[in-house]
Amino acid sequence: MRMIALLRGVMPFGKNKIPKMSYLSQILEESVFKNVSTYIQSGNIFLDTNLSIRETSDKIHDVIFDNIGADLDVIIKTKSEFEISIRENPFDRDYDYSRIHLVFTNDNIKKDRLDEVLKINFFEEKFFVGSECMYMYLPKSAGEKKLNNNFLEKKLGIVCTTRKLNVIKKLCEIEENNEKMRKELL
Repeated sequence: MRMIALLRGVMPFGKNKIPKMSYLSQILEESVFKNVSTYIQSGNIFLDTNLSIRETSDKIHDVIFDNIGADLDVIIKTKSEFEISIRENPFDRDYDYSRIHLVFTNDNIKKDRLDEVLKINFFEEKFFVGSECMYMYLPKSAGEKKLNNNFLEKKLGIVCTTRKLNVIKKLCEIEENNEKMRKELL
């Protein structure tokens, strides 16, 4: 099965630094994964696996920790889940697309916790929930931002990671091209 792994917490320096994405691809392929590729240094990984979502997440975590020392959470999604997330985007053209963020998790969110967050007034910041992800609009004009990945993790009791809408669109485009290339090779 083709999956896309999103690393949570990759940093350019310090304990959660990934030296090079090419090295990350190499060590993942040397474990159990096939056709591994990455996109940008923030930790977006395409791969083939026969493992379950939980097993894939755990294996990626362990390979990175054992070989690099970074202790990163791993969120697993598919291209179709990203496509749904793009289609369900609640923000129209009146919003600055560069300020739209999609929040992904593998965890089940408790309804009572989500209801509490949905009641919060974030003022110019906006928060919505879709079927595949949560959406944040974080305008530059917002003074002290309240809405962010860490806030959602704490309030919802989950592990999540955030990507800009444009990055998710690019991941879908890359995966579409990967699919075409694999079909041509058959």
